[in-house]
Amino acid sequence: MQKKIAIPVDGNGVLDAHFGHCQFFSIMNVEYDKVVASAKVQPPPHEPGLLPRWLAGHGVTDIIAGGMGQKAIELFKQNGINVFVGAPAIKDMELVEKYLSHELTFSANYCDH
Repeated sequence: MQKKIAIPVDGNGVLDAHFGHCQFFSIMNVEYDKVVASAKVQPPPHEPGLLPRWLAGHGVTDIIAGGMGQKAIELFKQNGINVFVGAPAIKDMELVEKYLSHELTFSANYCDH
């Protein structure tokens, strides 16, 4: 099984609470539940509706975020990207490892717009 997981992060690789204004996206290539490659990519300037298309263009299949508005969630789904919100603010690699081992706990989506 292959996946490409994107996580909005700050400069230290910690989950950024609001994906639309993050400094970077950690994009991790996963094969058979193991991270085989990762890169930090600077997103384009914030523009409504752009990030779902931009991440889809990078081949992203899943996004793990803290908070995200309902419209953004729908746009990601329209671009074939699974959305997981309510993730804790921890380092990107720890998030992915916990996600792959089914140990990641998601809380409520803390974006209300």
